[in-house]
Amino acid sequence: MQVPGPFEYERATGVDHAIGLLDRLGEEASIVAGGHSLLPMMKLRLANPEYLIDINDLAAELGYIVTDPTLVRIGAMVRHRHVLESDDLAAVCPIFRDAERVIADPVVRNRGTIGGSLCQADPAEDLTTVCTVLGATCLVRGPSGDREIAMDDFLVGPYETAMSHNELLIEIRIPLRHRTSSAYAKVERRVGDWAITAAGATVTLRGETIAAARIGLTAVNPDPAALASAVEVLLGEPPTEEVFSEVGRRASAACSPVSDARGSADYKRHLASELTIRVLRTAVERALNESALEGN
Repeated sequence: MQVPGPFEYERATGVDHAIGLLDRLGEEASIVAGGHSLLPMMKLRLANPEYLIDINDLAAELGYIVTDPTLVRIGAMVRHRHVLESDDLAAVCPIFRDAERVIADPVVRNRGTIGGSLCQADPAEDLTTVCTVLGATCLVRGPSGDREIAMDDFLVGPYETAMSHNELLIEIRIPLRHRTSSAYAKVERRVGDWAITAAGATVTLRGETIAAARIGLTAVNPDPAALASAVEVLLGEPPTEEVFSEVGRRASAACSPVSDARGSADYKRHLASELTIRVLRTAVERALNESALEGN
């Protein structure tokens, strides 16, 4: 039976209390919310924090989803289930519901949080890709106050973020743009499993052409700069299958997957292309439907 190493435990009573504990206890302290990523790593001794700071009581402060005309704000303690069930969020960022439907199982979705998913910084984690293609910003708070970190800069590497040891993720901020929509698609071995490959996209239309777009890939070691270059072929073009296919080809070339039990590297590159085409097509269809509804 695998058990974690010894640790001390304290339950934070508020955001300021949690930040104070992080600051006082130093780098050997870890935050636990849902615990579905950290606790298995502790049992395997891949993580050995000396202190665990439980922030579940912060749900009252950080458990909100606010959708304004130009900005979405999601508190870091919002559970996956609430992200999935929020009709207001799905109306402006349907990519969230796409992704949450294929994240783990109901038990995990009832306890896991969006903040925990992002802070775990797992390369195979779905919401990281979702927030990246949405151009999200992370609001973090430490002893010196608040600061914003663009999602593009939030992840430093596998299981590592740009946050200091004494900072806490407070909320995720997502800008909203007119005639913009999004989509996410995932291939997995079985329901609730980590992705073999997944893709996300946002598309903004202007007239009959694509004015802006972003794509992201999950679990295939993508090159962010190469993905950004791949979508340039869309700009100023009508949303046709031909241009989607070209972006899919470039997305496939922009990732470096490894062969493992989930599939060969070539298979994952093929999925990267096909899923990119699929999410671009869906995002455009949704943006067009939104425009049609506004016109009625």
